[in-house]
Parts: sequence; C-alpha cells; structure tokens
Amino acid sequence: MKKLTQEVNDFLYRSMDSHVRIAVTGLSRAGKTAFITSMVNQLLHTSTHDNLPLLKSAREKRIVGAKRVPQHNMMVPRFAYDDAMEQLHAHPPEWPIPTRDVSEIRLALKYKPKQRHKKILSPTSTLHIDIIDYPGEWLLDLPLLNMDFEEWSNSQIEALKGQRKELAGEWLTQLETLDLDAEADEKKLEHISSVYTKYLHGCKEVGLHWVQPGRFVLPGDLAGAPVLQFFPCITGSNSKPKKNSNLEMLSKRYSEYQEKVVKAFYKQYFSTFDRQLVLVDCLSPLNASHEAFNDMSVALEQIMHSFRYGRSGLLKRLFSPKIDKILFAATKADHVTPEQHSNLVSLLQQLVHPAWQNAAFENIEMNCIAMASIQATTAGFISDGEATIPAIQGSTLEGEPMTLFPGEVPQKLPNSDYWEKSGFEFSNFAPKAKVDYAPIEHTRMDKALEYIIGDKLK
Repeated sequence: MKKLTQEVNDFLYRSMDSHVRIAVTGLSRAGKTAFITSMVNQLLHTSTHDNLPLLKSAREKRIVGAKRVPQHNMMVPRFAYDDAMEQLHAHPPEWPIPTRDVSEIRLALKYKPKQRHKKILSPTSTLHIDIIDYPGEWLLDLPLLNMDFEEWSNSQIEALKGQRKELAGEWLTQLETLDLDAEADEKKLEHISSVYTKYLHGCKEVGLHWVQPGRFVLPGDLAGAPVLQFFPCITGSNSKPKKNSNLEMLSKRYSEYQEKVVKAFYKQYFSTFDRQLVLVDCLSPLNASHEAFNDMSVALEQIMHSFRYGRSGLLKRLFSPKIDKILFAATKADHVTPEQHSNLVSLLQQLVHPAWQNAAFENIEMNCIAMASIQATTAGFISDGEATIPAIQGSTLEGEPMTLFPGEVPQKLPNSDYWEKSGFEFSNFAPKAKVDYAPIEHTRMDKALEYIIGDKLK
C-alpha cells in the first residue's frame, strides 16, 4: 500500500511538473559529492541570504524556502549531508569524503509561481528535487550492457597500449598460465581476477579513468563475491565455451554481472532521470599525461551513450522520463585564475564534443560552464617588482599557505608535446574555512542551478 501511495504521489508531482530527478554524473574525483553538498546548502540558505543571484527565482525573491524531506526509496542510504558539513567545519576544513556507495537526498523547494495555471491553484508551489550520489567508478560499467563477454574482452585487450600495457604485465603473465578449456578452477580464477583488479587500481593511480569493471575497484557490498571474479581474455572468434570450463565460468560470471549488477543499477536509477549534470575535472589530466587526458575523453564519450535522451512532454514525463537538459561543468575552476575560465570552458566544449553531438541529434538543450561547488581559493594579483600577474591564494591539503599562478589552460585539446613543455602546474587546495550560519562560498553554482532547475520555478 505504501509503495502504491508513493507511485501515485510521484505521478501527481510529474503531472504538475513539480518533481525533477537530477543525475549528477561524472568520473571519479570530478566533485559529485562536493556539488551535491553545496547544492543542498545553497538552496537551504535562499530564504536568509542573497547567495544565488544568477538563479532568477532567488533574485526575484520568489523562493520561500527549502528543506530536506524524507526520500521515497527507503532501501537506499541517505546522502551524508551533515557529515559533509562537519568536514567543511573542521579545523582545518576538509573536503567531504567521496562516495563509496549509492545514496540519495530529496529537497522540497517552496516558491511563488509566475505561471498562471499554478497561481490559480495556490499562491505557492513546491518543487521536489531528487538527487542521487554514487561512485563514479560504477558509471563506467553502463557500456557493458551493449557488449557480450567476447566483445568486452576484445575491447580491453585492444586497449593495452602505453601505460596500460606496462601496468598489465603481471596480469598478462598470469593469463598465459590459464587453460580456458580446462575444467573450471575457482581458486585460480579468483587469483587472476585479483591480479586484474590490481592492474585496474594501477590505472587509476596514474590518472587513467577508463577502468572496467568499475565495481572491481570500488565493490561496495559485493566485495569477495564470485560475480566480481572474472577478467577479459582472448576467447577465439565464434568459439563456444566447453561445458564446465574456465571460459564458460568467466562468461557466466560476466553475464551475471551484466544482469544483476549493471542492469539493475541502471534500471533503478539512471533510466528515470530528467536532467543531467556532467562534472568534468579537466585540470588533473593536464597535470598527468597526454594518455590520461585522452583516456578521460574516451570514458566520457562512452558513458554518455548509456543515458536516455529525448524531449520530456507531458506523457513522456509521466510514463517514460528522459533527460531533456544537460549541463557540462568544468569543476575546480577556482584552482586557476579567473581569466583562464573562458579557456577552461573552451577546452571542456572540445573534450565533450562527441557526446555533445550525440545529444544534439536528440534535440537536447546543452551548455558548458566553469564552476567550483565549494570555494577553495581567493583570486588576486601579485607583483614581481616589474609586472603584475594574476594569482590564486589558498591553503594546501597539508594546511600550508600557497600563492601561485598555475599557468595557462589550453583553449584547444592539447597535443602530446604540451606535457613535454610542462606549461601547467595544477595544485590541490583545501576548502576555505566555513563561516557559521553562512552558505558555502562557490563559483557559479547559481548559474548551474538556473540552468538545471530554473524553468521548473516559473
């Protein structure tokens, strides 16, 4: 009965356009947890502070207030907003702990509508906002839904170039000792899968993003389960696995992973989103390598193919929600000087161009911005006696003060010689100290919110 009541309520909310499910997506360390923390914090302060001037409804004083309300899905942990705020209030302040499992939070945002049909019903309306947080590594598994074991194996073997091939040495050596046609040896398969997992962790450590399966590096409650004990191998074209063989067991585990892990995750969460925010950390790959930068671009393109796109008219909104707006956001914009923000946006536009083309074909609204969910630095200028140059100032993760000009962000996708010249030095900063009762300092969170939910607050 409770489930039926929730479904009826969701149906009514959608029919009145008073419910939106937001996909905050991105790869690991792109800033998803920080964004959700800041988003909740900014909206909770709209009734007492002028902290969102670019959110039109806030600027027009039409937002009455916001509050956290119980989520409908009681099987999913609540997003740890209070814990994140405690970390920001710490001395010295700390970044919120990245997500290690799925969590959810729901906000009720009360506002004074401008649209006539809403004003007739009531002087105030309420927009219910559902936001899902999840490990970025899990997002990397969505493309597996379109590949069988042989196709996936071939894609992973073909990717073994450069740093990947070097890191995969131990795993490839172990793979050569495995007879795929021999009777299934669970202990040996478990050992080789652990070596393969070690290889995936090594990829992440050198700044590579495209690691599959994503659950291997962050398994959650599946740690140690046989469904996470498989790995790619050269299967041989059109070869059917022998019964009870190692190859058959690997193939079965992959199929089970597709069905029970990836597909279940996709159906429960991503197939129901209305709006999508794609967070991209362009700065870390600029510090790492040309290979890491290209790897991130490929990962983003593959992930974007897994979402449902299409205009959400009334019938679609009620029965088959699809994403109708996408915002690409270059995160950590406060880690470079302000005049570099336009370069950062230009770089992001080119980085996501293939995904943008795919979404544009479906007539989806898109935009790119540079933003910082939680401010970490102060921008200014420094003088060397002869010239004045822009700089940023903040505290390192170790608590040491730092003032620097990180360098110029390239406007275009850089060639391999960019890293040889070492023209950019990205440094991590700790978040600014949080002032009691004041909203979190940010850069363009209001612009992001106006794009994502502004039209819902008319």
